[in-house]
Amino acid sequence: MGEALSLADIMENNPVDQVGEHLLAAAATLLYQQGDTEAAIAATDVLAVDMSLWNSDEYEPDEYRMYFTVEPQLVDQFTGQVVARIVDGIHTVMPRRGCAVRIESIEVCPVVPVPSMDWRKQLRTANGPTPTNQARKVRLEPRDQHPIQDDLHFTNEWEHGLYQVLKARQATLPDNETIGIMPLGKMRLLGSTREPDFLITYKGRAGVIEVDGPHHGKPGRASSDHSRDNLMIHAGVEWVSRLDVQDVGTKAEVEKFVDNFLARLVRQ
Repeated sequence: MGEALSLADIMENNPVDQVGEHLLAAAATLLYQQGDTEAAIAATDVLAVDMSLWNSDEYEPDEYRMYFTVEPQLVDQFTGQVVARIVDGIHTVMPRRGCAVRIESIEVCPVVPVPSMDWRKQLRTANGPTPTNQARKVRLEPRDQHPIQDDLHFTNEWEHGLYQVLKARQATLPDNETIGIMPLGKMRLLGSTREPDFLITYKGRAGVIEVDGPHHGKPGRASSDHSRDNLMIHAGVEWVSRLDVQDVGTKAEVEKFVDNFLARLVRQ
């Protein structure tokens, strides 16, 4: 494997409007190292980064406008202060030589939904018998794109598979020692609103399971995950465990994960 290219090398060998992701990754990592976890974690929620030339002057650095695409429910966390700190971070990591570039502003844009053919019916029945996860906004995609069971909505097949194992485990427990299962319930943490994949209650304790899919490994993601896990623990969650779908190949392995999670959750 070759050596990783520096940000200066990347910017030297690519058009400026194609290096937004690299600039954001470097800035977010720096912000995290400086203790600004709020801005760093917000940066990890950006799904796409686009840049366009805003102003060009022969005697001044070229100014670019940046566009962040994020999930609609996360737009509000990009306050003016958070965005300003991200801009400062980008300017700090910008190579000093051969790169006359400034970020004029950042515009945060929600993902544009792709409506289904029956979007009118879906919206009219939004208060009817639809998935009822706490704080989960109505999705406009066709319902068959996301698993649904027991009036609960799941982002993907791995979350749905884990739910089925948790539900089966729930059925084996006595009525007075059962578990509660809350998928995709929003939680307000210090500085941001988050949506744990699963909040589990058991014997007076609350724990969280996050399902990490095969595309979870974004640059700097591990450190931001650790920071978010700590925020949940500081807020009273007893234990946070991550199920990496690349490490489990069978239902038996998921069942073992669940058993270990519940045992650890109530361990004194």
